Amino acid sequence: MSAQRLGKNARFERIVAELRASPTVRISELARAFGVSAETVRRDIDELSQRGLVDRTYGGATGRALAHEPAVNERYRLLVEERGRIGERAAQLVEPGDVLMIDSGSTTTHFAQRLAATAQDLTVLTNCLGVVLALGQSPSIRVVLCPGDYDVQEGGSFGPETCAFLRRYNATKAFIGASGLTAEGPDETNSAATWVKRSMIERSDRKLLLVDQTKFGARSLELICPLEALDDVIADSAPGPDLRDALASARVNVHLAT
Repeated sequence: MSAQRLGKNARFERIVAELRASPTVRISELARAFGVSAETVRRDIDELSQRGLVDRTYGGATGRALAHEPAVNERYRLLVEERGRIGERAAQLVEPGDVLMIDSGSTTTHFAQRLAATAQDLTVLTNCLGVVLALGQSPSIRVVLCPGDYDVQEGGSFGPETCAFLRRYNATKAFIGASGLTAEGPDETNSAATWVKRSMIERSDRKLLLVDQTKFGARSLELICPLEALDDVIADSAPGPDLRDALASARVNVHLAT
């Protein structure tokens, strides 16, 4: 972790991300990395523990599991400015007449909100209720909601019916999120969500991943696809040297939301 002063929401995201990559974190190390006092980090961990996102230990914290991630409404309230910039940059890559597949998640919901204000003549297939509510107000965007079993934790529909429905369509672009991104590819904590993302990738000409900086280097439960399967990554800051080189080797375009 490199030294930088982070705000509270950004610290929350980084703590959870660090625990995806490592079984434990130390308060002293986090304080140095975040540019804040140990007491500030201790309060952060106490709050995350109260939310059920981490387990408090003496001098640090442990993660609940690689298979655990905060609910989508919790994630949506974190890194709002950064995700807003990612959504705005992603919306610039959408053209009139596009058929989009957008998966369920906090960053993709921010993207849909920006898209609703700027896009024209689109068809959008999504399993995400937040995306439907954001885009449903625009008369120039046709929104198709995928069937399936609704998961309140993820705010979307999942399961065999969802994947079978998506495989009936062809899209020009798929916009997906992920729990983490490593040199192997994007990872996801939720297996049901992973299968939906894979279906969207398979049925789309161009595959675009939306991630904030806390996802860089974060390893999660399940690999969604190899890095080479992606065409674009849209992020709020540049990845570190190792991930940057891996993306370049895989011929993945990186778009920075500055």
